[in-house]
Amino acid sequence: MDINITIFLIVCPLVFLAGVIDSIAGGGGLISLPAYLIAGVPPHFALGTNKLSSCIGTFASTARYIKNKSVNYKIAMVSVVLALTGSFLGANLALRVSESIIKNLLLFILPFTAIFVLKNKKDRDAAKIISERKAFLIACAASLIISVYDGFYGPGTGTFLLLSYTSLAGMDIKTASGNTKVVNLSSNIAALITFLIHGKLVLILGLTAAVFSIAGHYIGSGLVLKRGYKIVKPIMVLVLALLFVTLLIER
Repeated sequence: MDINITIFLIVCPLVFLAGVIDSIAGGGGLISLPAYLIAGVPPHFALGTNKLSSCIGTFASTARYIKNKSVNYKIAMVSVVLALTGSFLGANLALRVSESIIKNLLLFILPFTAIFVLKNKKDRDAAKIISERKAFLIACAASLIISVYDGFYGPGTGTFLLLSYTSLAGMDIKTASGNTKVVNLSSNIAALITFLIHGKLVLILGLTAAVFSIAGHYIGSGLVLKRGYKIVKPIMVLVLALLFVTLLIER
């Protein structure tokens, strides 16, 4: 496909914002994937290119969480294998679905997943006390199921993982955030390889956007380690509203 400067001007700033939001609360794909579609990137190429930029950006925040010892490695090691498997299956399923369905699907998924991103969970910071075995099984099951969705589509994956780890598996918010990034990175890698094999990505656009994604993830992960959740909500409300309206107009 033809690439011009307008596409970069639309995609790169929004990918940066998506990186900040994704590293704080998850759901960055709610901004980055529509950004590619609004810029005129065909749906299958948008999915693949978005995986490239988000994968590289997620690596930055994942490394920062690992450095700050915010990962449960016992759960993470098994979750990574499940995430790779689930995302591979989801990505191959996405390639079998028509592009028109993928584009229209976002109009339904965007509001639904936005509710989870923006919902104020009062017990979000409080880890629930459950058995270690139960926490392990819940976290692994969530990793597999949500990674299938991530490979197939993606937006909201980080949020679904974070909510599952905190509300169901009883993790504290920092450990849950760290494990979310490890699993999200793994599922992104599996999906990226699948789209790459099938030639469904725009390399120069994805690599350029990745630079902005890295910057966003690095800044956002720093904020979450300092408990900066309140910063993201008003920005997220405004951007999601604008993106949703734009997608409606372009139908």
